[in-house]
Amino acid sequence: MARRGKSHGEEHENTERWLVSYADFITLLFAFFVVMYSLSSVNEGKYRILSNSLMQAFRNVPVNAEGQNIVTPPVIVPGSPAVPIKRPDMYDKRSEAREQAARKMRGIASDIRRILGPLTGDGKVRVTEGAFGVTVEINASVLFSPGEAILGREADTALRAVGTVIADAEFPILVEGHTDNNPISTLRFPSNWELSSARASSVVRLFIENGVSSGRLTAAGYADQRPIADNGTDAGRARNRRVAIMLESRVAVDEPESEPEPEPEPESATKPETATPDAHKSGIFSPGDSLHAPELN
Repeated sequence: MARRGKSHGEEHENTERWLVSYADFITLLFAFFVVMYSLSSVNEGKYRILSNSLMQAFRNVPVNAEGQNIVTPPVIVPGSPAVPIKRPDMYDKRSEAREQAARKMRGIASDIRRILGPLTGDGKVRVTEGAFGVTVEINASVLFSPGEAILGREADTALRAVGTVIADAEFPILVEGHTDNNPISTLRFPSNWELSSARASSVVRLFIENGVSSGRLTAAGYADQRPIADNGTDAGRARNRRVAIMLESRVAVDEPESEPEPEPEPESATKPETATPDAHKSGIFSPGDSLHAPELN
């Protein structure tokens, strides 16, 4: 069998095959830069529309086409109470009222110290000024006999002078009666609660007789529940038997506010009538009702 002869010529080797890969790479690189360029040039109109849409969605604030917020006036529902708006000058009035109250309190404290000067020097009367007013602590031995609630003659004279000083002031006055922990059991005072309350009431009655408005006065008896010294010693028990007169500095500024008139309801709208239950039976009280809880002393 005859051997096949070699082909006349060997196939030519392609040495330019790399050009295909190079052309693909250049094409991809060109596409990449085209995309980068398109991303760098933002359409301002579309961007503004997108920004406004996001702002309106997340903030719930209406905006116009120029990107400016639209201020919507408040809607007043007929029959609903108007919300008062605090004015900047209101704070100036309060600050001025506080300064006037502080000056007046300092003047009252100075006059009380002058009237009770001899007793203050002996330590039987203490006049202190605080953030909430002036407190006058008078030892019970200066005002009352042991186990009694009738003011002595000297104490009556001194307290009348104090009543004259505080009569012209408008501050609320709280008179507190305190005792030591020694129990008392008499026909008139079965316990220290009755004794402390009666002593505070005696001081209140004296102030009323000297022109102090009864609406400003409050009497309270605390027995031995609020000691300021140790009841284990004679000196501590003597310190705890006391009457405290507290002038409370409560600043209140009248703020005239003009409430907006409610819009008239349409004639076609009818308001259903609701029956108002008895306030005291249902436990619901109107804002005009006054609640006074008795204090157990």
